[in-house]
Amino acid sequence: MAPIQLWVILIGFIFALIIQMLAANLGVSTGKHLSELCKAEYPKFVKYCLWLLAEFAVISADIPEVIRTAFALKILFHISIWTGVLITGLNILLLLGLQKYGIRKLELVLLVMILVIVVCFFGEMGYIKPPAGDVIKGLFVPKLSGQGAVGNAIALLGALIMPHNLFLHSALVLSRKVLGSVRGISDACRYYLMESGFTLVVAFLINIAIISASGTLCSANNISDETANQCNNLTLDSAPFLLKNVLGRSSSTIYVIALLASGQSSTITNIYSGQFIMQGFLDLKMEKWIRNLMTRCIAITPSLIVSIVGGSKGAAQLIIISSMVLSFELPFAPIPLLKFSGSTSKMGPHKNSIYIMVISWILGVALTGFNMYYLITAFVGWLIHNKLPKIANVFVGIIVFSLMLVYVLAILYLTFRKDTAVTFIEPITLDHPVVQNNMEHGLSNSCEVVEADRIPYREDLAEIQLPE
Repeated sequence: MAPIQLWVILIGFIFALIIQMLAANLGVSTGKHLSELCKAEYPKFVKYCLWLLAEFAVISADIPEVIRTAFALKILFHISIWTGVLITGLNILLLLGLQKYGIRKLELVLLVMILVIVVCFFGEMGYIKPPAGDVIKGLFVPKLSGQGAVGNAIALLGALIMPHNLFLHSALVLSRKVLGSVRGISDACRYYLMESGFTLVVAFLINIAIISASGTLCSANNISDETANQCNNLTLDSAPFLLKNVLGRSSSTIYVIALLASGQSSTITNIYSGQFIMQGFLDLKMEKWIRNLMTRCIAITPSLIVSIVGGSKGAAQLIIISSMVLSFELPFAPIPLLKFSGSTSKMGPHKNSIYIMVISWILGVALTGFNMYYLITAFVGWLIHNKLPKIANVFVGIIVFSLMLVYVLAILYLTFRKDTAVTFIEPITLDHPVVQNNMEHGLSNSCEVVEADRIPYREDLAEIQLPE
């Protein structure tokens, strides 16, 4: 078993559920998404720094999708990883072209492909029957053991939470018509909580099934030498053997389909996240194909270099590094979100309850402390064991520790800075069934009780070609 991933997945699930709920509530209650509120609240220098960090998070999230697609192409066509990386540059244009047939249809196809691998791993889990006691222990007993355990845990948290998704969730809710009353906003917040909760629970169960099945298979006492070697050198292109008990010779084909579907599904998320970030921070709308081709080219560059130099192992390691970068960037999206969603000037009566605030800040501080612990211990260990001259170590140490200090000061600034911008608009206090029905169907209101323009519905966001 692999208890480290299980309890980290549980922590990541809880934190992701809370902050995605807060992001949706922020959008519904204020009529603005997170990047727009950051633009309104922070000075110009801070605003541009947050924008660059958000864009870098999108690129960091795109690198694993490039590599996953490249591994899938390698398994399917027996080509090199670096060739697959180059092909993924054209993949983004194909994806954008397919969207004209309807994003919902495209997402449905991707969902079906992902569900295939989900069913397979649950079938594998039923075949292997991992010990329930070990699974429960792995979920609720935190344990860090083995070389690189802390780094892997940080990378997993970054991959699970993904800071740029907060900008996406706070904006997507604005593409839907919601009654601008206290009850209407509260009902919408409740609905988005159920929607996000269902999605995250499914993802949580999928991760548990995959890790439990693979962990049990690789830690069994009676495994063959071939299986032991595969477990010790497990990469994305060797993982299909985990499904052979259920799928036999079809395991590679089904695995490739799921790998491609996973990559394209995440690419869609990155497309919309990047567009919202650019629109919110800079009030700039770039042609979607230009923006995403640019982002993909930036993501391809390190992936191509690493895959040429390090091959499959190097590319797989780059996924972990990019996920770690996401984890280190994590404070710069949730901290503004927690500040805004707990502010009366931003949320009015819909601000966080004291219980949500306490839980959210505890998790946020713990994750930030976890990151700092890893950074300091890993760098100090490198300083002690590297073979550079002493003078070089001194200069490197000064530079790196200065950057760490800037990192900590930036987090403290965002945490303790007093909000000044007032963006909350008093909601309509009267509910009327006719108005509710008209708003739900996108009709103008013939009733004079409530004005139709007092709903947090954004025509400018609808023009970004959101799912209909």
